[in-house]
Amino acid sequence: MNYKFFPLFFVLLLMSFTSLPSKTNSTKINATLAEENISKNVSIYNQLDANSFAMPNFDCFNTALTGFQLLKEKGLITKNILTLVDFSLSSTAKRLWVIDLEKNVVLFHTLVAHGRNTGEEFANEFSNQAESFKSSIGFYATGEIYNGKHGMSLKLDGLEKGLNDKARERAVVMHGAEYVSESFIRQNKRLGRSQGCPAIPVEMNEKIINVIKNKSCLFIYHPSKSSEILARLNT
Repeated sequence: MNYKFFPLFFVLLLMSFTSLPSKTNSTKINATLAEENISKNVSIYNQLDANSFAMPNFDCFNTALTGFQLLKEKGLITKNILTLVDFSLSSTAKRLWVIDLEKNVVLFHTLVAHGRNTGEEFANEFSNQAESFKSSIGFYATGEIYNGKHGMSLKLDGLEKGLNDKARERAVVMHGAEYVSESFIRQNKRLGRSQGCPAIPVEMNEKIINVIKNKSCLFIYHPSKSSEILARLNT
């Protein structure tokens, strides 16, 4: 027997009994990983100490936590602090949560405004364009504190191309505003609106900004765009 060709013969024989992973198998693997991820997120959600606040919606939390983990792996955020804004809710509801993922506890739960051209009581139109006066959804990394026309303010860096990556040039920042208050809601049947910034109550401004500043994750959610948000984050 000519042993010179034995290695090649052996490889060919082995390949005849071995099937490469199919596209179907890859899809099944991805689906399994997604299910495992959701299962982990459900566990974290169920153990979350709401600190006597209302719990965030699970779909919002699940999308936010999945994105947070991706951004942490990429080094785009460094803190274990996650801020959620759920724009599926009425502006009369407290729809901003700040969560300490290290201690798994809700630190703050408060009102937050959307842009004046994003909607009246409910947020339904979003934009990444300058002078649109609309909110931008998706994931952000918090930046540095500065003192602006609204006092202490926090710069934001949008992390999703086409959705919010013009946030800094649009001057979309977190700041306190008098129109974000229960008294404004009582008088107007809705919350006041910003020029696109996630504005919060004046009395909460300093407390929240000092916790979430410098590379924590801010996520602005709307159910109509949740799948698009994660897809863009993965590109």
